[in-house]
Amino acid sequence: MREFIVEADGGSRGNPGPAGYGSVVLDAATGETLVEAAEYIGVATNNVAEYRGLLAGLRAAHELDPSARVRVRMDSKLVVEQMSGRWKIKHPDMKPLASVAARVFPPDQVTYEWIPREQNKHADRLANEAMDAGKRGEQWSPSASTAELETAAERTAVAEPAAAEVPKAEADVRAATAVASPGWAPADLGAPATFVLLRHGETPLTPQKRFSGSGGTNPSLSDVGREQAERAGAALARRGTIQAIVASPLARTRETAGIVASHLGLEVSIDDGLIETDFGAWEGLTFAEVRERYPDDLNAWLADPHAQPSGGGESFAATATRIEATREKLVAAYAGRTVLLVSHVTPIKTFVRLALGAPPESLFRMELSAAALSAVAYYADGNASVRLFNDTSHLR
Repeated sequence: MREFIVEADGGSRGNPGPAGYGSVVLDAATGETLVEAAEYIGVATNNVAEYRGLLAGLRAAHELDPSARVRVRMDSKLVVEQMSGRWKIKHPDMKPLASVAARVFPPDQVTYEWIPREQNKHADRLANEAMDAGKRGEQWSPSASTAELETAAERTAVAEPAAAEVPKAEADVRAATAVASPGWAPADLGAPATFVLLRHGETPLTPQKRFSGSGGTNPSLSDVGREQAERAGAALARRGTIQAIVASPLARTRETAGIVASHLGLEVSIDDGLIETDFGAWEGLTFAEVRERYPDDLNAWLADPHAQPSGGGESFAATATRIEATREKLVAAYAGRTVLLVSHVTPIKTFVRLALGAPPESLFRMELSAAALSAVAYYADGNASVRLFNDTSHLR
């Protein structure tokens, strides 16, 4: 049975921006280049271009011999892990490409291997040739390609590093390892969807520590709350990273978002999924008053995330389900962008809890101040990274 090596790559000058892919099919036994493919694909992300390169390489190999075994080598950790079935594919632009790629050959004929970028220069050069051609308004032509010659010449010129160069090489390896270590996102995942989570400013109920959910009096901000929103808006304007604003539909969040939006020059979108939990009969009461009036219901609520507040409020489990659905929708809508979500205590704590994989009882162990900022980044592999929690430095 023949064996092919498919090396593929893709790139985007802007992510998203003008993009192209390159792929090469090699004879595994001899290393001979059998097919080169490259194409300018218009505006796309790095990851989409990488998937297009993979698909082109697999199709070229299939045309040569549909019964062959194929070893795919790519420097995209994302594509390799997703196609190997170890990472979920959530991005709507990548799902169909991955699905088509998986059907080119029977699964047992294809294996995937991650390689360093330095070992994938042939495909990388093809992708850049395609993007250069697109910039000139032309299509990539195999007859004009110098990718194979340049790659072969570079390999021939590579020698063992001199002794004096070894420390730098070791330092480079240490740096690369640090970037890929747990807690850090691989560089080839692309820009994450980043949610900057802003709790609304104070209302008259906030300093009294009264339950104030979606089923209560829907209070507006107090004078203190409006000043807090102004300070948050000014701080976010200085950072200059927010690209969109989405808010809960309640009065206090809409008002907070509107004040911040005036600093950023952005419109505010409303999403019902960001609304606060409904605390039922406990709305407007302090914790002590609930303890006095509904002791059994309160004990059950503190012990079980599925327990509802008295009077048919929303359980923490139901809130988590709602936040998960809202998160998935917003991550898809704002992939690669930074969006401000103006919400409430329980939804923001739930975003953080889910990102950390923490148990429901962790909600009772987080302090979230009025007008505090938190941040969570969501990557293309489905993982999340908590970057900030309960920052109130802008209020001081």
